[in-house]
Amino acid sequence: MEHHSLRETAAFGLSLLDLTELDETAAPESIDALCRRAQTPFGNVAAICILPRFVPRARLTLGNSHAIRIAAVVNFPDGGFELADVVSEARQAVADGADEIELVIPHRTVAEGDGEAVKDMVAAVREACPPAVPVKAILETGTLKDTVLIGKAASLAITAGAELVSTSAGHMADGATLEAADILLRAIRANGGKVGFKAAGGIDTVAVAILYLRLAETILASDWAMPSTFRFGADGLLDDIVAILGSPPPALRSSG
Repeated sequence: MEHHSLRETAAFGLSLLDLTELDETAAPESIDALCRRAQTPFGNVAAICILPRFVPRARLTLGNSHAIRIAAVVNFPDGGFELADVVSEARQAVADGADEIELVIPHRTVAEGDGEAVKDMVAAVREACPPAVPVKAILETGTLKDTVLIGKAASLAITAGAELVSTSAGHMADGATLEAADILLRAIRANGGKVGFKAAGGIDTVAVAILYLRLAETILASDWAMPSTFRFGADGLLDDIVAILGSPPPALRSSG
């Protein structure tokens, strides 16, 4: 990423951004506001991440162009729902117009030494969704904490069929860290580099986002990161991106 200017990175970051509204008390008007915010003068974000019950509202607001993808977050917030209920939730979200499913894995079972619960849930949700709807597995690395457990959770989700592994849902105090990102990206590389990565929570500036992009470049490849393989779940990042893209380029600021 060193050969890109801050403005170029900000524009690229915009195309990788997932905006989130996961407040259980959110009103439909909050979803309308989220959809408006996702459409900036400089381009659209990659996706909005919302609770399944709001998918019909978002699809109505955004229309059928799918220029901004709708990601429904299931088994939220703590990954503790029954498998059948999670599968039903995912299936209904897709029927309502979701383009992606973000699945909070049963991460506590990993800490208890039970990897089968993760594999079973990821595989069942993957099977319940059409091939064109990617399943993004939320690992909650801040809860797992232990590097071995984080690596295990990532490998379990990948081998069970997840198309992307995410550090977190971004709603807890413990969001993404470079250490957790390193573990997930190495797990992706070990499994062929075909699965995507998402850093969610705590990334509020383009300067910090660059660190994650450089890490992905180092572990995988310089051209690996793109909207289908790399996402930022960081609402605060949008403000910095817009501020950078909305300011005059350096050449213009120094003239006159």
